[in-house]
Amino acid sequence: MAISSAEGMELQDPKMNGALPGGAVDLNFPACSSYRQEHEGFLPSHSPSPGRKPAQFMDFEGKTSFGMSVFNLSNAIMGSGILGLAYAMAHTGVLFFLALLLCIALLSSYSIHLLLTCAGVVGIRAYEQLGQRALGPAGKVVVAAVICLHNVGAMSSYLFIIKSELPLVIGTFLDMDPEGDWFLKGNLLIIIVSVLIILPLALMRHLGYLGYTSGLSLTCMLFFLISVIYKKFQLGCAIGHNETAVERKSPPSLNTSCEAQMFTADSQMFYTVPIMAFAFVCHPEVLPIYTELCRPSKRRMQAVANVSIGAMFCMYALTATFGYLTFYSSVEAEMLHMYSQQDLLILCVRLAVLLAVTLTVPVVLFPIRRALQQLLFPSKAFSWPRHVAIALILLVLVNVLVICVPTIRDIFGVIGSTSAPSLIFILPSVFYLRIVPSEVEPLYSWPKILALCFGILGVLFMAISLGFMFANWATGQSHVSGH
Repeated sequence: MAISSAEGMELQDPKMNGALPGGAVDLNFPACSSYRQEHEGFLPSHSPSPGRKPAQFMDFEGKTSFGMSVFNLSNAIMGSGILGLAYAMAHTGVLFFLALLLCIALLSSYSIHLLLTCAGVVGIRAYEQLGQRALGPAGKVVVAAVICLHNVGAMSSYLFIIKSELPLVIGTFLDMDPEGDWFLKGNLLIIIVSVLIILPLALMRHLGYLGYTSGLSLTCMLFFLISVIYKKFQLGCAIGHNETAVERKSPPSLNTSCEAQMFTADSQMFYTVPIMAFAFVCHPEVLPIYTELCRPSKRRMQAVANVSIGAMFCMYALTATFGYLTFYSSVEAEMLHMYSQQDLLILCVRLAVLLAVTLTVPVVLFPIRRALQQLLFPSKAFSWPRHVAIALILLVLVNVLVICVPTIRDIFGVIGSTSAPSLIFILPSVFYLRIVPSEVEPLYSWPKILALCFGILGVLFMAISLGFMFANWATGQSHVSGH
């Protein structure tokens, strides 16, 4: 039944494109039977009826282990926004921040549950094809566009970090002025990093192979977390220790004492809350990772998602808590800027964060290439020239954006405020309402009412994010940004 691994993930099964060959099972009818098979373990172990082919997603045998899948999904969740979570805690309070972060983690897990349920009902493991099944051809285009916009924005934010931070780190290690030498220019360095590191990894045929680099990326972020905890105990309360940390004055509205606030609210809270809400965006990567998972089943993939989200929740919570308890309300949006720039440990941490960000870019690129393949070449077999060309074009476009457009953060702020709620809340709920048949879940059943409320919550998030962003532009105030 399984094809050889040499034919690759991009080889589309006819069932995924809506065309069923003669003798194959129609996955739309009976839908209830397919739904039951999904809940019984996705690939039924019992023998099918004579003359019938067991329903399954596609004729591709996943070979990526559970652990590697967790690494890849965790790496997809981990974003540059982790550097600003202590700032978010300073403007929400410790308990309110942790409660909100936990709610967002649970909502993200529920959102993935909706996606996997829809995938099990219709036998599709492509986000774009789910869009087509739920909303027709227009749905496929909308989903592909949202994935591309969101992930291009994420890639750009990562390259912006490399552009701004790598010259400073290299310059400090070499005791050189980053502005004085041509080879320390940020624009040149992101091109070098893109060609020498990102491009070779982006040319990997299967996402599962990136599990090793994802593991290294997560190790770097774990080193960042351990260093933040160590610095808390080394510095104690860093407020007023000009020789070690705080060199910028805090706004007069903030309490600069070494006293943690359990609950607080100010104008910046309305900017930090949406960023926290998008801290667990990994939905474009869920189905590609599901495709390559060894012994795939809805329960097994949900376990991958739960472990990844749980691990990232712990990392986010610890980073924010110890970062906040080091600098309290004086903490800046970019927490690493609060430490002494001459501290060797902090230099190593900055280098580790840069490495983690760099190794995340290829993982984010995979869903964009898959979306373009589904949109432009839905029935084509795998082709190395096309595979390489799409990766090259994407990297060139993102590099040009990062180099030539100085206000790109505002542009992608709008994209992030629209694409992130769509990917987390709106699309999964729409898919569930449209795809799961009424014979399985009646329209007024509790699961479908819950999915409807979930989608409405996403629309509210989008409206609030855009509203405060436009208000921010109108007043000229700055806010935190990040994936």
